[in-house]
Amino acid sequence: MKIAMIGTGYVGLVSGVCFSDFGHDVICVDKNLEKIAMLERGEVPIYEPGLDALIEKNVSAGRLSFTADLASAVADADAVFIAVGTPSRRGDGHADLTYVFAAAEEVAQSITGYTVIVTKSTVPVGTNRRVAEVMAAANPKADFDVASNPEFLREGAAIDDFMRPDRVVVGVETDRAAQVMAAVYRPLYLREYPVITTDLESAELIKYAANAFLATKITFINEIAALCERVGGNVKEVARGIGLDGRIGNKFLHAGPGYGGSCFPKDTLALARIGQDNALPMRIVETVIDLNEAIKRRMVTKIADLVEGGLAGKTVAVLGVTFKPNTDDMRDAPALTIVPALVGAGAIVRVVDPQGRREGEHLLPAVDWFEDPYHACEGASVVVVLTEWNEFRALDLSRLAKTMVTPVMADLRNVYSPELAKTAGFANYSGVGIG
Repeated sequence: MKIAMIGTGYVGLVSGVCFSDFGHDVICVDKNLEKIAMLERGEVPIYEPGLDALIEKNVSAGRLSFTADLASAVADADAVFIAVGTPSRRGDGHADLTYVFAAAEEVAQSITGYTVIVTKSTVPVGTNRRVAEVMAAANPKADFDVASNPEFLREGAAIDDFMRPDRVVVGVETDRAAQVMAAVYRPLYLREYPVITTDLESAELIKYAANAFLATKITFINEIAALCERVGGNVKEVARGIGLDGRIGNKFLHAGPGYGGSCFPKDTLALARIGQDNALPMRIVETVIDLNEAIKRRMVTKIADLVEGGLAGKTVAVLGVTFKPNTDDMRDAPALTIVPALVGAGAIVRVVDPQGRREGEHLLPAVDWFEDPYHACEGASVVVVLTEWNEFRALDLSRLAKTMVTPVMADLRNVYSPELAKTAGFANYSGVGIG
């Protein structure tokens, strides 16, 4: 198969590279000339474990290439994937589809034969039909079908998710489009991974419903965590107790400072707007959105309460600012609420993150960046574990405690335990949901 991938952001780049590893001929397209030049040099503009090696392998094999020339890339393609950004639109929370429709129009003017146009971007219900209308208007003679193929990639584990998916969702309207998509995903059919073929609207909704459900699960356990702190329970034991129920499952039941990232915040907001537009408010989702913001603010109070005399003039060491480990993604990370609040309260904030500095220096300008957690904690009044990178999971707590002015820890990911912290010499330890 010949595949063109429009957009080399997180989803587009990972998907394009993995398709090439399936054996397809893939051209990844982006208008950002600097990004294309980086990729052609073998440099990867995002951090995703294993992606650099996979790019090198498939470029060397001649199956993967990069270009800024959309017309030549899509001219003979069997399938063209649109994987451009759909950020939340300022002011109303709707998904901004400007880039999707612009790509569709340009693709319509460039295809030369029957082509399946596959929307990989996360888009509201009805978008794929609008993509078809945009393309037909741009080129009435174009021979194409539109398909919906939402992604379910976890940052930090995206390659494995693509190669060994829980499921692949494909929304189509014609048998011809279904056959092309079956050929694209043939390696997964052969490995007997579930491929769900459905209609366009259902495929679009599956993506939003899945992310909203997971965001709800995270927010639920965070509310239970707050109750545990009030009544003396331990949220880790509660999560284990309910997670062993097969109807609930143990994933996404880890209490923390709230969800963030490229998907959950914008997708829950978009689903809420879709409901409002259709006079069916998504009340659970709307509540989840509000609660998630409140949870982030509650973390600021938790940290402040640990520092005797207030945060003003005190040094705070923050371990991790990306929204999760194994990514450099800072989009809607809890750190973007928590760290500025600490700075606003007069704290001197030191940050350590294995991959977050590239984006973080622009998003968190009023902090000092350190490479080593032990150096960051020297003279600090409190250390905050904000992202559970492996680098922070087995620290020498005794060494940390000895270098601090006041050995106090706000463990917002429950990496350690009160007992371990106390034994190491910490005068005070506060986890999330540990009463």
